[in-house]
Amino acid sequence: MASIFTKIISGELPSYKIYEDEDVFSILALDQVNLGHTLVICKAEINHWTDVPSTTYAHLHQVSQRIGKAILKASGAPRVGQMVAGFEVPHYHLHLIPAWSIPDLDFKKASRRSDIEMKQIQTEILKHL
Repeated sequence: MASIFTKIISGELPSYKIYEDEDVFSILALDQVNLGHTLVICKAEINHWTDVPSTTYAHLHQVSQRIGKAILKASGAPRVGQMVAGFEVPHYHLHLIPAWSIPDLDFKKASRRSDIEMKQIQTEILKHL
């Protein structure tokens, strides 16, 4: 069965898209730890980061760095933290979370934001890509 990310990538489910190329897809997280929380997803359905081919892994992290710089500008945060958890969706993805301090990376803080907020931060991130 296709993961939720595969359904988003294929257009079956809506998202706030940030970036796409042949191997990588990026969207705003549905539950935002901090506004601007972005997922960078390997298009291939690979469960664990240790199984991602090295060229795809390197490319995904190069793309993440570019997106992270845009998040810094869009959010005004001094840092963008990275997290690979993999428990919620068995499909490799990297969380990029704007942060002002370590507690700002706590997934317990995640919440849904309004469509207006999501579109505003999406527009700001895209402006800086």
